[in-house]
Amino acid sequence: MTRPVPAIVILGNGSLATARKIQQMYPGALIHGLAERVDGADRVYREFGATLRQLYQHDTPIIALCAAGIVIRTLAPLLLEKGAEPPVLAVAEDGSAVVPLLGGLGGVNVLAREIADGLGVAAAITTSGELRFGTCLLNPPSGYALGDLELGKRFVSDLLAGESVRIEGAAPWLAQAQLPQDPQAHLTIHVGSAEREPAVNELLIYPQNVLVAVSADVADLPNAIRDVLHQAKIAVQSVACLLASDQQMASPALREAALELGVPLRFATAGSVAELAENAAGQSVSIHANNGIALAVADRPLDPLLIGRPRGRLAVIGLGPGAAELMVPAVKAELARANDVLGYETYVRMAGPFRADQVLHCTDNREEMQRARHAFELAAQGRSVVVVSSGDPGVFAMAAAVLEALHESSDSSWHSVDLEILPGVSASLATAAQAGAPLGHDFCVMSLSDNLKPWTIIEKRLDLAAEADLALAFYNPISRSRPWQLGRALEIVAQHRTPETPVVLGRDIGRPGQTLRVTTLGQLTPEQVDMRTMVLIGSSTTCVFPRAEGGEWVYTPRWYPAKPVS
Repeated sequence: MTRPVPAIVILGNGSLATARKIQQMYPGALIHGLAERVDGADRVYREFGATLRQLYQHDTPIIALCAAGIVIRTLAPLLLEKGAEPPVLAVAEDGSAVVPLLGGLGGVNVLAREIADGLGVAAAITTSGELRFGTCLLNPPSGYALGDLELGKRFVSDLLAGESVRIEGAAPWLAQAQLPQDPQAHLTIHVGSAEREPAVNELLIYPQNVLVAVSADVADLPNAIRDVLHQAKIAVQSVACLLASDQQMASPALREAALELGVPLRFATAGSVAELAENAAGQSVSIHANNGIALAVADRPLDPLLIGRPRGRLAVIGLGPGAAELMVPAVKAELARANDVLGYETYVRMAGPFRADQVLHCTDNREEMQRARHAFELAAQGRSVVVVSSGDPGVFAMAAAVLEALHESSDSSWHSVDLEILPGVSASLATAAQAGAPLGHDFCVMSLSDNLKPWTIIEKRLDLAAEADLALAFYNPISRSRPWQLGRALEIVAQHRTPETPVVLGRDIGRPGQTLRVTTLGQLTPEQVDMRTMVLIGSSTTCVFPRAEGGEWVYTPRWYPAKPVS
């Protein structure tokens, strides 16, 4: 049971030394630095507010090395529900102050004390209950769940007002707390898995010590599980995870039941429910079974990571053109959760930095099918796998290869993998955006490489697309092994376009050293282009006009002449 890795966010180089000290306390934590103001950050961002809000919405703990007021104002629009927030802290850039701001129920004070100890200062804890009793009663440790937050607030308020308390059940983390205990106290902290009606004088804490195994198709699974728990007089809050056969991995009903109950979903090939639970708990368990649902109840909390394995996940992602700020948030989140990252080495390095526990599998750019099969082999073991493409994975990239590998396979474990394709900003769209909107009307995207299709097909498609007056985007326009093909492509296009037709050449757009040039079809020669250049050729309606700051805007209007252009 691990907690999320925090993100360390800094605004300037003056904070970097402190950020590095904090980073050493949390393996895998990345330092996010403001572009053009921080040198040596792990991740670069351009907008502080958007970055902080995005991390918060992804439930990522935030350690911000800046004034507390900036953080509060930035996150204020998101503070709708107090019980659902990640830890957020402000740390002075010299490390002299550590201030927990948000996430009292998410362990922010624990995080603050850890950071303060590492920096040799005192954390500015302001939570009344934690100051008085040395622990947050409303945030039990991993493996335990709070019964009712609102009743819990009233309970802590009564304690702060001078009431004493007695503890029923095993609560080892409270042994060091400074609680005013009295065996005859009116207030009770009750720790146990039994189903109980909440009362104002009780703080109910449930050990997550129940494994729910589903051995057959069950209608209305969440309610069926609740019914079996109720019959066994066991609280729903004590469920640690759901377990099913690995033959049921692709079951939407299981996935939805786990989401509704808010618990992990695990799978096993063999072994009884009792054996799996006993291995996880290191102790004997009791079994309750009914209508294809079995409950294994242990004396102590269960660790789901020790029970069976998760459904493997394979995400095919697009990094965009290369700039970190042009990578979509879903792709960043997928990279953060991955166990394994596969791809052409250049693209894998672009996707970093990576945590020490993440495994990189870098291969040659021509080994797409082998890479796709390797990804399924890893994901079928229950790992979270990412296959990296530049641009968009569905545009001359890895998504098609991954789906082809799956289509050809009869391995049921591959077909049970949770497969998702996550889009990215393609090179053609990134180049077009830099120039303006040359692809603003109908357009055609083509690869001029004949490695995977005959050149005769390329010529035919070029001729038809140019005749149809579509704007054109050329991928893989030229290489050492194909020095003549771009020239021939331009000859074909010139049969249908005037020499004045605007052309945009974007080289390494979104990467260091990017260049953008606007020319015309009549002036364009193959020598002006290399394999890293995106070539955009306008239609008959594409326009060019000067930019105020120099250079030119290029766009293709969305209207079209009433009569077809000959």
